[in-house]
Amino acid sequence: MSTRERILDAAADILRTRGVVHATTKEIAQATGVSEPTLYKYFGDKERLLLAVLRERVPGPSHVPVRPGEGDVEGNLAALAHAALDFFQRSIPMLGALMADPQRMAAHREAMSRHGGGPDKAAAGFAAYLAAEQALGRIAAKADPDASAALLIGACFHEAFLRYYAHGTDAGAAPLSRAEALARAIVEPLLRSGPAPAPPPTARDRTDP
Repeated sequence: MSTRERILDAAADILRTRGVVHATTKEIAQATGVSEPTLYKYFGDKERLLLAVLRERVPGPSHVPVRPGEGDVEGNLAALAHAALDFFQRSIPMLGALMADPQRMAAHREAMSRHGGGPDKAAAGFAAYLAAEQALGRIAAKADPDASAALLIGACFHEAFLRYYAHGTDAGAAPLSRAEALARAIVEPLLRSGPAPAPPPTARDRTDP
């Protein structure tokens, strides 16, 4: 196994148990058996290392091979949602303590922006997929891809948070059936492509000749 892979494995274990606020590059380097300068040679800074762990050791929806126009829209969204549930559940213990430290949160936010990361990427990916399906006519023209993506991502995060809140790091992975239920709730309105129903008649309408 390469040095880079060993660093990522050690970082993933330490970040899961101690979180990004408390974990140090020194202890990650020691757990790997390398010096801190060697760690920085591969990753540059702590945030870049965190981002690499999230992308390569906690794969999320971006690793799901769905393509617009292929397969079933509901099934595709369920696969994406299942990956999002797993990603959120595994990343919450790594990132949770940041919320209580405004200074570190600001530094983290700036670093993620600099390195092309951040929590907005997941919703943007879902929205891009839905927009592409909309362009192909597979979901309703009146649908709002951005709002639908936000609803599904928000539901996935909520579900992952509740599982972690109830069971901590011992929480099992969310079942695919849960992701399918969330996807179905979002998809059904998107597939209603007919015209909006007419409003009920008013009292004046009913009395007019």
